[in-house]
Amino acid sequence: MAISFKINKNSQSRINTFDFNNIEFGKIFSDHMFRVDYENGEWKTGEILPYGNINISPALSSLHYGQSIFEGMKAFKDEQGNPQLFRPLANFERLNISAQRMGMPTIPEELFIGGLSELVKLDQDWIPTKEGSSLYLRPFMFATDDFIGVRTSMNYSFIIFCCPVNSYYPKPIKVKVEEKYTRAFDGMAGSAKAAGNYGISMLPTMEAKKEGFDQIIWTDGRDHKYVEESGTTNLFFVLNEETILTPALDGNILKGVTRDSCIKMLRDANYNVEERHISIEEIGQAAREGKLTDAFGTGTAALIAKIETIAYKNERFELPPDENRKVSNWLYKTLSDIQTSKIEDKFGWVVKL
Repeated sequence: MAISFKINKNSQSRINTFDFNNIEFGKIFSDHMFRVDYENGEWKTGEILPYGNINISPALSSLHYGQSIFEGMKAFKDEQGNPQLFRPLANFERLNISAQRMGMPTIPEELFIGGLSELVKLDQDWIPTKEGSSLYLRPFMFATDDFIGVRTSMNYSFIIFCCPVNSYYPKPIKVKVEEKYTRAFDGMAGSAKAAGNYGISMLPTMEAKKEGFDQIIWTDGRDHKYVEESGTTNLFFVLNEETILTPALDGNILKGVTRDSCIKMLRDANYNVEERHISIEEIGQAAREGKLTDAFGTGTAALIAKIETIAYKNERFELPPDENRKVSNWLYKTLSDIQTSKIEDKFGWVVKL
């Protein structure tokens, strides 16, 4: 169903004040944002307005009790310069799954997709066209009650803002297997894209970075035996350039849109993809025997993040050099070309605006 929004345009664009050849991820924001509020049991009229600060109460319930969820998406331009989105319905569906898990209201498709589409069309000049660049989109919802009491909020805000970005990981990364801290456990909210899941990852990641690593690999909370996900990506391991392993969706890891896209692409190309529990010892043994020919993370921000080193206990497993990564190089190139319409999108993922 088509829906109209209030549009309050910025009187003067800031686009000429930025150097699009030197973009630091997540620090430059486009001219406008979309906002709609949930009050008295219903969503109100959405509005596109100039990007800017929002006034909040110190008693805002989301600040105290963590009812805050978000999504990560990207907009691109095709070869003719037209704006387009990549799998927006998948992000819409996942946001509502997160909302349900966190006791928040689901948002109607016409508000999410409609507001997102109008915002990107309005700020389409902010979409960079340099290879590896895109317009990152951040839809998020948070509780807005002015109330200090442990209960589900009655009011919420849903906002989308945009920022032009370059590659999140410009080079292969070093990761450390985490054996002390736990990100999620059975029955918790590991599969929700909730702010708290990222908050608890900050200290372990900071400690790993002090040791020279870029990220950590989370393992299961019970035995720290099975691989789950990285701090910013889902994980894939390639054995002998033939079999691809990725952790199964068991409720403790995020159902990544890029993860799902890669699995579909790999199976379409006749690779054997196994979604199952993967022990870190299995990965270590494959590396020792020279069978681990590739390892990478997948995510909207990172797209394909190649892993250079995996550290586990007292061992360091070094992966083949970048130019020898058949699977991850193919995925990166093919997925990028689909997102920018350089090649045919036979999966029906691209939504042109």
